[in-house]
Amino acid sequence: MEDCIIIGAGPAGLTAAIYLARFHLSIRLFDCGSSRAALIPRTHNHAGYPGGISGKDLLARMLDQAESFGARRELAAVSAIVPTDGAFEVQAGTDETRFHARTVLLATGVLNNRPDMPADQHDAALARGLIRYCPICDGYEVTDKRIGVIGTGDHGMREALFLRGYTRDVTLIAPGAAHDLDASCRRTLAEADIVHVDGPCTPLRIEGDRIVATTPGGERAFDSIYPALGSRIRSGLAVAAGARASADGCLEVDDHQRTSVTGLFAAGDVVKGLDQISHAMGEAGVAATAIRNLLDERSPIRR
Repeated sequence: MEDCIIIGAGPAGLTAAIYLARFHLSIRLFDCGSSRAALIPRTHNHAGYPGGISGKDLLARMLDQAESFGARRELAAVSAIVPTDGAFEVQAGTDETRFHARTVLLATGVLNNRPDMPADQHDAALARGLIRYCPICDGYEVTDKRIGVIGTGDHGMREALFLRGYTRDVTLIAPGAAHDLDASCRRTLAEADIVHVDGPCTPLRIEGDRIVATTPGGERAFDSIYPALGSRIRSGLAVAAGARASADGCLEVDDHQRTSVTGLFAAGDVVKGLDQISHAMGEAGVAATAIRNLLDERSPIRR
């Protein structure tokens, strides 16, 4: 019986692992190898790294730190969380091995919806900054560059407007045949001098130092393209265990990161909030401390 099982080995899960291990609690961390942070070529807005750090390097450092205090990592995907009598049964791996814990922290994050292009080309473009997903993280890096945003409707408009704070050259491209923009959206885009063109915008291809989108109106080359296509919240395990979630799938938590299921916590992008490494780490610190205090209430922790 573990004190806590953490599901997800991104910034939130690893931060929680560091905290909980340093609380002298027994923990097991499940890592299915799909942290979104691992895809970051280099982050420059994470405090303490003036020259930036790659997502993979940051995760590796955090894992080393967690393991140095006794955290144990399992390279396996979790298939189910089952509440039992005051505890949880967690099923993981291809053989659905069963693990047991007094508490569970879900830090499974989200998956970005990708544009329509071969995976190897997408990953190559991402590594070079030709495709970017987070203007809050890296908008500074596209200052005064030529930027395309693949999206439409209110969401696409808001992403284009955000990027307009970094460059005058922003084009909003419809992912489908035509834009879904009401009169208010079109007026707002016009006032911001943001061009909008109909799609579809495939194929996308790398050409030298630029990424090219093929539209019915011709080819358009950009320094970077931001897909504003939404994301999939990976909250299914908690919802199946009885946790409440918003209409878009984000888990509902209180100020201590507690879900509606006693003993089940959540932190990071799987919870509604700012999708940022620093924010995920802060939530994980809150969750880990709340987990420690809950366990202490049930059975006082003494050395």
